[in-house]
Amino acid sequence: MTDRAPQTVDRQLPTEESRDLLALVREIAQREIRPRAAEEEDAGSFPREVFTLLSEAGLLGLPYAGEFGGGEQPYEVYLQVLEELAAARLTVGLGVSVHSLACHGLAGYGTKEQQAAHLPAMLGGGLLGAYCLSEPAAGSDAASLTTKAVRDGDDWIITGTKAWITHGGVADFYTVLARTGVEGPKGITAFLVPGDAEGLTAAVPEKKMGMKGSPTAQLHFDGVRVPDARRIGEEGQGFTIALAALDAGRLGIAACAIGVAQAALDEALAYALDRKQFGHPIADFQGLRFMLADMATKIEAGRALYLAAARLRDAGKPFSRQAAMAKLFCTDAAMAVTTDAVQVLGGYGYTADFPVERLMREAKVLQIVEGTNQIQRMVIARHLAGPETR
Repeated sequence: MTDRAPQTVDRQLPTEESRDLLALVREIAQREIRPRAAEEEDAGSFPREVFTLLSEAGLLGLPYAGEFGGGEQPYEVYLQVLEELAAARLTVGLGVSVHSLACHGLAGYGTKEQQAAHLPAMLGGGLLGAYCLSEPAAGSDAASLTTKAVRDGDDWIITGTKAWITHGGVADFYTVLARTGVEGPKGITAFLVPGDAEGLTAAVPEKKMGMKGSPTAQLHFDGVRVPDARRIGEEGQGFTIALAALDAGRLGIAACAIGVAQAALDEALAYALDRKQFGHPIADFQGLRFMLADMATKIEAGRALYLAAARLRDAGKPFSRQAAMAKLFCTDAAMAVTTDAVQVLGGYGYTADFPVERLMREAKVLQIVEGTNQIQRMVIARHLAGPETR
């Protein structure tokens, strides 16, 4: 890691309050997150204490209503918070995004009674959430999920297996999508399941090439009993709830990707200014200057794209197409920028002495989670040309 501090991004923020908020986030990131990121990722250590700190600081419920403990911040601001956190450590930035995703269903579709009962603890009470949609045989084709919820009086009995669950085994609550009716999207219902529910167990976390500090695990539901009072929305409304959450969640992934890319650019630029060859800093050589210019341009373009989509969301306008575009472009940009950062550092970039190799490994997963980039292209094309006719 270089000795230079990361560059401060020149952000266009809507209020003085939001500027103070971003300053607080940068301070926490630089003091509590970034210094331990490499060591803890290498050890596979999950930073639960960091999420507790973020909850105490009011940073786990930023885009939600203040009535239930949220920060009432527009997505335009919330996403830039995610970017700052992800630049310090993706496990934290992505973790906040996943937690927000897990709160989305109840905040958007729950009854007032449900929201009053659960949201304060979820948004600012130290709890951490996870989102359970994917299954071993239902990833991109999420509507084919087979986890079942069967009515038993005033309860539901959930049986099945969920896969690729971020925070699997460490979350305090799970938003779970399960089949309660016919095949396809119309037979799916959402539930809020406590993390300590009887019959709910987590498998050993997956061994991943990156984000080793963030547990990703299968969850097994062996007759988990959930009261009907924890059903979110109407029966059969679950897939609609899931898609709405994913549109918002894709913007979170886009922001995290730009954070990772910015961190990689910061490292590459600092190294290029310090490293001398042939009697000059390597930043003097046109080949590297052009690489750095291209990296910075991709980052600025990605940031503008995700913020444009966020402003549509904040205005109550459709943003699904723009969310897919932002997720696609920003994560591809992160992969390209981190790869180039390794190249700028040469042999040192391939070692664990500098963070760019970790950033490159982490960028890869962002092209996969919350809808692969191939799925994003399908979503965008459907908005442009309509559904496939085959």
